Amino acid sequence: MHNENATSQTMLYAEPEATKAAGEESLAPQKHRIMGRVSYLLAWFGGCVSIGTFAMGSSIVGTLNLLQATLAIAISCFVIGIALAFNGAAGYKYGIPFMVQARSAFGFAGTRFPGLVRAVPAIVWYGFQSWIGAGALNAVSSTLFGFDNLVFYFIVFQFLQIALSMFGFQGIKWLENVGSAFILASLVYMFYSVIDRYGSEITTNLVNIEGTWGLPFWGATMLFLGIYSTMMLNVSDYSRELEEGTRPSLLTTIYAMSILPCTLFMGLIGLMVSGATGASDPIQVFSSAVDNTPLLVATLLFIAFAQVTTNVLNNVVPPTYILMDVFKLRFRTATIIVGLLAFCTFPWEMVKPESSAGLQVFVQTYSAFLGPIFAVMVVDYFILRRRTLDLVKLYDENGPYRGVNYAAIIASLLGAVVALSFSSISWYASLIPAGLSYYLLMRHWPACQRFRS
Repeated sequence: MHNENATSQTMLYAEPEATKAAGEESLAPQKHRIMGRVSYLLAWFGGCVSIGTFAMGSSIVGTLNLLQATLAIAISCFVIGIALAFNGAAGYKYGIPFMVQARSAFGFAGTRFPGLVRAVPAIVWYGFQSWIGAGALNAVSSTLFGFDNLVFYFIVFQFLQIALSMFGFQGIKWLENVGSAFILASLVYMFYSVIDRYGSEITTNLVNIEGTWGLPFWGATMLFLGIYSTMMLNVSDYSRELEEGTRPSLLTTIYAMSILPCTLFMGLIGLMVSGATGASDPIQVFSSAVDNTPLLVATLLFIAFAQVTTNVLNNVVPPTYILMDVFKLRFRTATIIVGLLAFCTFPWEMVKPESSAGLQVFVQTYSAFLGPIFAVMVVDYFILRRRTLDLVKLYDENGPYRGVNYAAIIASLLGAVVALSFSSISWYASLIPAGLSYYLLMRHWPACQRFRS
């Protein structure tokens, strides 16, 4: 009788998903999945052209040589691929988003903690990348029409992204898949033009230096990994859209191979142009590197387009789902609020040349909090739950997961304290303290008994 009731309740949650239209996203278990493997790979590929990666490349000038930087980026991408496959397993299997998955570890009310930690960097990056995209559009306008008004283009560009975001994953699938070929071609051209223009400076400043294979090298892997540590947390928001039947090993490969090209190109371009010119603003860099006006316009339009694909996938969906869960908002309403909040991040301060070091600290700091939450969720699902979740309990606000599971909060904060003590490798340093303390608290603290069921 209990199993019949559980089944009927699960079907009740899943029913709206069967006919989901564009923009009608739900926190219910996803039954109608809209992405095949190729489509999923292209979505991640198009969504990972992050100007943040460019900024991280700029921030390691003088620390690593070109070979070391290339290996650091490659290592970070494969770590990211493994982490995404692990934490996305629950969403892929059960069709549930991040905020629902987190309930088994943090409790219904407790999910506000990981939700807030995930939402803040998303909104900050949203504003930062929107300002970069607006700068590219303004540069095109100034070049072709003589009209120069960055604030105007920032407002227009942001409202354009809000409108595109309201189409939900149906719109994301179309946007990312169609844009992937343009993104790849543009990245190859940008990479070539930088080497062609600054080849001798790159050889002098980046190739013919010793660099290091020590802690700064691993710190660099953490920086490039840190750009995606946000996505490692809410990867279930995406994996629930992937058609079933994909092996974990293949899924890991899809993640790593989709992230690697964009991260490698953007990170190395940032490293090379900053090492050669000292500039860290991509608009300034490419405006000076490309002499041909049509090619310059195409390059700047690519930069603008890349911000849209990255923002819509990575920086809109997570905080939108969080607002839906906490305030019971509709998807489109939450999307508009997230877009408006991005105006409040003062992105014009983040693109200044002196801000590269600040962005590095920003990534290290939020990774110190995201890493422990990631560890808690992985331990909860794979070790304590043994990859088995009860969907009825996950959607029952008065069930065993009601309130706050303080074991998860304590473990996350403990991991963050350790991580902040080793800021250059904060994400790595947080994993064992957070995961181990959460496991021990869940096993031995009587207050956690109802969460262990």
